[in-house]
Amino acid sequence: MESKHYISSYCHIKANRISLNGNVLFEEAADDLVPFMKLAYRNFKTDYPKFFKMDRLSKLAFLAAEVLLLDRTPSARGQSQENSSHGNPFQNNPVHVDPSLENSSRKNQNTAIILSNRASSLDTDRKYQESIFDTDNFYPSPAVFVYTLPNICIGEISIRHKLRSENSFFIFDAFNPGFMKDYSESLLQTGKADQILCGWVDVDGDSYEAFLYLVSPTGERLHTEQQLIKLYATP
Repeated sequence: MESKHYISSYCHIKANRISLNGNVLFEEAADDLVPFMKLAYRNFKTDYPKFFKMDRLSKLAFLAAEVLLLDRTPSARGQSQENSSHGNPFQNNPVHVDPSLENSSRKNQNTAIILSNRASSLDTDRKYQESIFDTDNFYPSPAVFVYTLPNICIGEISIRHKLRSENSFFIFDAFNPGFMKDYSESLLQTGKADQILCGWVDVDGDSYEAFLYLVSPTGERLHTEQQLIKLYATP
């Protein structure tokens, strides 16, 4: 008999707004994605200097994962509350901490990551190509080259949260809830992961969007294609 799984929490980042489970945690007018993400990083009191070296796709995925995963670690939540000069970003939007995740370290190690997008790493690919075409400074930057693959953002998240399970990055024309649901369920049903960080993270020019969610053994929202369609459309 197959076990049921649930969407325990979900995060949106788009239109200069970061929300968790439909509740806005951070909103700031900014002309570009980079300054917006810097403001969000500081607002959440994130302590990870490597963030500033990432490309825009990795920054976006990193921030969404940060919102989803840190709040599930009681110690991290306490630290966030203590350090925030603007108050706890989760204070007005309390998040249910799954009792089965008390041993967060072990759970995180067996958290798989399945991400997808439309533009792959084109945003960084263009920047890298421009550096090659620059006749005055045509030596390509290794720091840019390392981000010319979309799945690098998975590596950044895995390092940050010590995730050591399965991971994959897929390219689709649009968010594909049916595929994401079936693929993640196959990992859970076969015991290859205890929970899965899934979603859509896309950056292409002025356009950006992140919709990440956690699939776990417990929760209130059943993990179905219809539920994913509904949550993805949530502002």
